[in-house]
Amino acid sequence: MTEETLIDVRWLAPPEPFERIVDALESLPPSGTLHVLIHREPRPLFEWLQREGYRFRHGYNKEGWFDIFISRAEAD
Repeated sequence: MTEETLIDVRWLAPPEPFERIVDALESLPPSGTLHVLIHREPRPLFEWLQREGYRFRHGYNKEGWFDIFISRAEAD
C-alpha cells in the first residue's frame, strides 16, 4: 500500500513552495507519494524532479488547482 502525503502550497511566494516540496520529499517513505496542491504549473520544479530521479504526474483538477503526485523512481 502506498502512503500519500498532501501538502498545500497554493499562493505561497517563491521560493517557499519549492522549499516545502523538497523538505517533504526528504522525509517521504520509499513507497510513499507526495501530493502537492498548487495554484500554477511549476515548470522549474519538474526539471529539478527529473534531474533528481523522481517520478511524477500532474494536471489541473476539477476545482481548478494544479495537482502534482511525486514518488521515488523505482530501482532497476
